Amino acid sequence: MLQTVPSSPDNLQLRVPAQVKLIIGVILAMWFSLIVVLGTGGAFAGPPGRPPLPILVAVVAPLALFFIASRLSSWFHGLVMAADLRVLVSMQAWRAGGLGFLALYAHGVLPGFFAFPAGLGDIAIGVTAPLVLLTLLRRPDFVASRRFRRWNWLGILDLVVALSLGAFGSMLAKGVPGEITTGVMAFMPEVIIPAYLVPIFLMLHMASLMQSRHLRASA
Repeated sequence: MLQTVPSSPDNLQLRVPAQVKLIIGVILAMWFSLIVVLGTGGAFAGPPGRPPLPILVAVVAPLALFFIASRLSSWFHGLVMAADLRVLVSMQAWRAGGLGFLALYAHGVLPGFFAFPAGLGDIAIGVTAPLVLLTLLRRPDFVASRRFRRWNWLGILDLVVALSLGAFGSMLAKGVPGEITTGVMAFMPEVIIPAYLVPIFLMLHMASLMQSRHLRASA
């Protein structure tokens, strides 16, 4: 049976049963496999000069399901509220891999107007995630603080800006030989980032903010 988050922020431990964690792992694996299959088949690619609607659907659809389920399903809401904040925060450290965007720019694969904001923003969130985690371990009540909420909102803003710039770059593309655009993000393996990792990172931020709001309301 799923335990909900207590009114005190002193307990940051995971209270999700092993069976539920297994189900979550299977869903994530199936989701990843779907993105790989579709990406390999070019399902996310579109003609130059048009918005990347398939990628937009890949991002919005799981987020909409997450939001609706957290609103309408008390079980799913309890699952989100029981998630280990240490895991939610530490997972964001992977975003330090945003350095890869800068590397692709250096090799003439991505345009600078996209690579620098997306890369530097991800790096900023990724390198500060361990600091936020350390603060949570030292001060569990930090989850209810304005600084914790601001960090999560900045993480969300970074992802939204990156997606917007990527879409903007796709619409600017002319399709001429040698053109450097964001179109590469619609193909494997880069498409895994916007179509799979971005929705997951957004859900992690949303779950953290939901727990923060709950604890502030319970204080």
